Amino acid sequence: MSRNTSPALALLRARIERLERPAERRSGVLPLGVGAIDAHLPGGGLALGALHEIAGSGGDAAATLFVAGLLARLPGPVLWCQGAQGLFAPLFPPGLAGAGLAPDRVIHLAAGEEKTVLLAMEEGLGQPGLAGVVGELSRLPMTASRRLALATEATGVFVLVLVRREKGEKPEEEKIVPNAAATRWRVAPLPAPRPAWPHPAWPGLERALWRLDLVRCRGRAAASWMVEACDATGCLGLAGVLPDRSAAPLPARRARA
Repeated sequence: MSRNTSPALALLRARIERLERPAERRSGVLPLGVGAIDAHLPGGGLALGALHEIAGSGGDAAATLFVAGLLARLPGPVLWCQGAQGLFAPLFPPGLAGAGLAPDRVIHLAAGEEKTVLLAMEEGLGQPGLAGVVGELSRLPMTASRRLALATEATGVFVLVLVRREKGEKPEEEKIVPNAAATRWRVAPLPAPRPAWPHPAWPGLERALWRLDLVRCRGRAAASWMVEACDATGCLGLAGVLPDRSAAPLPARRARA
């Protein structure tokens, strides 16, 4: 048997090696811009050639703005797929712009059923030049998530599934359904702190606070951070103050003193 490797065999080995590498090494990563969070994630950020799930807790607005902020820092248009009107809230262009995602970058697709949303996402992942693909679903089942994960690994396009609760569904009724997402996040709004001084542009207003929960990540433990919401460039900030809370009873405070 000849020791010389044929070009076809060498190409096949290179493809297998590429597929076996983690997604963050194949397609790069998108850092969240907060050192404590990026240090916890494989590769220092979210893998671009991977599937990620984001869900709201206590409302969907914060989760939507988190998704918009991530995509705002990637070049190119964004395909945003929604299901039937009336099931989920429509997109609010000024809100997306406030998180750094210009509305003219968003290709909005309104589909009739969630299976149509999934089909549109798969078709979008095959299109070159997209910054990312977003799909809004009530839940992400295992079979559909595997198809999306394989598609994004093959194309390297950033794909995000925004899981929204159906109208009337309470937070305690939400079920964590197993799926093939590389990371799973929960975003919840927190009470805003009292401003230490008036902002020159928005007197009396401060940057909103979120609790960012990493529910699942391959090779990493679950974690939680308190962050400042995405700014006009899509960047998060690590919160330096705690939200207001009730003071301790006076006797206990005196005892500690």
